[in-house]
Amino acid sequence: MSETDVDGDMDATAPPQPQGSVAEVFGAFLKLGLTSFGGPIAHLGYFRDELVTRRRWLDDQAYADLVALCQFLPGPASSEVGFALGLKRAGLPGALAAWTAFTLPSAILLVLFAYGASLFEGPIGQSVIHGLKLVAVAVVAQAVWGMGQKLCPDKQRAGIAVAGALIAIFLAGSMGQIAAIVLGALIGLWLCRDLATPDSLHTQFPIGRRFGVVCLISFFALLIGLPLLNAAVDNQALAYFDAFYRSGALVFGGGHVVLPLLQEAVVQPGWISEDSFLAGYGAAQAIPGPLFTFGAYLGAAASPEPNGVAGAALCLIAIFLPGMLLLLGTLPFWDALRTRPKMQAAMAGTNAAVVGILAAALYSPVWTSAVLSPYDFALALVAFVLLTVWKAPPWIIVALMAAGAVAVGIFVGLA
Repeated sequence: MSETDVDGDMDATAPPQPQGSVAEVFGAFLKLGLTSFGGPIAHLGYFRDELVTRRRWLDDQAYADLVALCQFLPGPASSEVGFALGLKRAGLPGALAAWTAFTLPSAILLVLFAYGASLFEGPIGQSVIHGLKLVAVAVVAQAVWGMGQKLCPDKQRAGIAVAGALIAIFLAGSMGQIAAIVLGALIGLWLCRDLATPDSLHTQFPIGRRFGVVCLISFFALLIGLPLLNAAVDNQALAYFDAFYRSGALVFGGGHVVLPLLQEAVVQPGWISEDSFLAGYGAAQAIPGPLFTFGAYLGAAASPEPNGVAGAALCLIAIFLPGMLLLLGTLPFWDALRTRPKMQAAMAGTNAAVVGILAAALYSPVWTSAVLSPYDFALALVAFVLLTVWKAPPWIIVALMAAGAVAVGIFVGLA
């Protein structure tokens, strides 16, 4: 008996139809959205515990295969894994339910933080904001260290990372970041060709190749067409959507890598101040869910209009959309693509370059705008050790850094 995929193709080897309900998927991911602290890697652990071990939606091999795909693609890896799990369980409605439930709690919290920004205008409020910026220093430093150990374990990839950092520092802006990624892929084809390890794992999803091709065409049409349309039409909503879509489309290696892309996209045009940008990034560390919901904060706090709730929704959809289109476009072809050594070598070089880009962002704007005194360095160092050695929850570190910055502000004021 043959089965029908999403686009209507009849295929005797088609995957089984989803066996769960949209309500089941929404409930499972709402729980994860409310409790998944710790960033993308921690999210993948939460997903495995809840959906592989407890609910048995799929086995460990299938889950590892899915994680490999989402780490291969640009975009927010943990959100893409969640989207794909919802797709596998309850089809496209399940995928949307999984994304909505996992994303909404943190997005709402960050929009509320944006609306409460006026509460932080006094001396104590400014100290709290500065404490959040110091949290960003520790979190980005931890990301550079952790990603460097995983993605640059040898001389070749360490060298690619250094080259990527230098390009991003001395060729400022998105052009430098894109140049570093392209160079990393080219050098990876040369230096990393012996590192490829073909994998035999196999996972199928209830979508067909024609549907995947439509999603891939849509991804590239928006990536190329939005800047052209934005140049021709004076519309602020379109400008926001273009900036956040491009940022989401170029993120390789995890959510933290979006920091330099978004900084270039929203701070440089003057839509939001650098202080507000880094304060929101610091606040994003204290809440559960995906780091990409930082886009909701930026959309709510940006100026000119549309901002507020409308701006948050616009920017949130724009930053997640490219990763989801790529995921849907790649799933039907993934088993054939991922075993090719050249593809794996290019991605090894790309991932190493991403570590360098993030290291450049750690220097500027994160370090240069937050560490302004020996007291700041001391607080950032404490936060880094708490994160990396003590494995303290991020929300505890946010609270400690805010309190520490207030204490330093009072002490310096009295001295």
